[in-house]
Amino acid sequence: MRIEHGLRPKDLAPLVKRFFTLSGRKIANLERTWNPARGTPVFTVRGKYTTRGWTEWTQGFQYGCQILQFEATGERRFLEMGKRNTLKRMAVHVSHIGVHDHGFNNVSTYGNLRRLMNGKRIKENAGERDTYELALKLSGAVQASRWTKLRDGTGFIHSFNGPHSLFSDTIRSLRALAMGHVLGHVLMGENDARFSLLDRLAQHLENTLRYNVYYGEGRDQWDLAGRVVHESIFNTTDGRYRCPSTQQGYSAFTTWTRGLAWVLAGCGEQLEFLSSLPASAFKETTPRAVLLKKAERAARATAEFLIEHTCLDGIPYWDAGGPRLSELAQPYSRVSEPRNAVEPVDSSAAAIAAQGYLRLGAYLGRKGDGARYTQAGLTMARTLFSPPYLSTDPKHQGLLLHSIYHYPNDWDHRPVKGMVPHGESSLWGDYHAMELALMVKQLCNGRRFFRFFD
Repeated sequence: MRIEHGLRPKDLAPLVKRFFTLSGRKIANLERTWNPARGTPVFTVRGKYTTRGWTEWTQGFQYGCQILQFEATGERRFLEMGKRNTLKRMAVHVSHIGVHDHGFNNVSTYGNLRRLMNGKRIKENAGERDTYELALKLSGAVQASRWTKLRDGTGFIHSFNGPHSLFSDTIRSLRALAMGHVLGHVLMGENDARFSLLDRLAQHLENTLRYNVYYGEGRDQWDLAGRVVHESIFNTTDGRYRCPSTQQGYSAFTTWTRGLAWVLAGCGEQLEFLSSLPASAFKETTPRAVLLKKAERAARATAEFLIEHTCLDGIPYWDAGGPRLSELAQPYSRVSEPRNAVEPVDSSAAAIAAQGYLRLGAYLGRKGDGARYTQAGLTMARTLFSPPYLSTDPKHQGLLLHSIYHYPNDWDHRPVKGMVPHGESSLWGDYHAMELALMVKQLCNGRRFFRFFD
């Protein structure tokens, strides 16, 4: 990435203004045309949102976009839209015992509504607050119950693949456990055993950073500092680690860039959250200083890896080890080209990672690499908020173009024969682009950007 060190948030103000004008139109269009009986919209095909049965992990992004649109613009119709849909359709996600997606679905809806009420953007309403907070308590406990115990006595929240599977994605669902803990909730088990949500958050965080992130220490032949695996596999009989794996990347020994982005963003927000708690809160789990040190180390490692394995304008290919990248001379020494015949780029990975860079930069402040990471996030944001990544076509329902879902399974639409998938959007890409735009808007206004636990 060619980091633009002179870029300032106010330089992006016109782009952010246009972004939220376009997003309002597209959110209203999707709300008007989508039939919930079809399932949850996931990604676009020929510019129209379609469903894709795997897990229903994107509904919270659909309604979360509506809530963020209100926060950015003050248009109450989007607040009423997001509130109505959350209360009518999201309860099933609160009690969903089969997924690792609670942070995606429930913090993006109930969590955002509570945060806006705390910030007095929504009028205080005791009944509504009770609903949001009860949903967050239960979501955190349900997510924490999806637990695999390891040989050393620690554990992790396992993915929808089963108890053997530790996904990098799930670091973002630690938000659900964090909210449950903040609200004073615990997980209750057999014989009234009480399990701290903060302790389970800490254990999952540590094991994700231990097994899914590499630090250049010779762990295997492809141990590059900052490399991330999508999944780690464990023997559930004896709790031993077995091997790296992937579901959506090219191989277990390459880096699926959206998986890295989940870790970078997840570490950034956990640095914010954990540092907001008093040291005394960690009496029954790993000390705060240890957790912060590990999260910062992983965040720095992944941040540097992505800078080195991203096009000049901040957009990564879908996998840093894509098998046909070798056909390009110096693939990271050029501006991204979403229309190509070699390997697709993934704008959604950039939108997620850019948020991680901004959060890491703010956490580090002026010490060390703080300014470097802030500027990396702004560089990526400028690219994402402009064509060819910003969708300006009113007939296209997506907001952020050139997102990739599952390239190995060939789920993504190819509009041109002989070329890679391009020109389509995803709800996670649109949602994280909206979060990123809101963060930049708040910086433009001289404010600290939002945190999920505010």
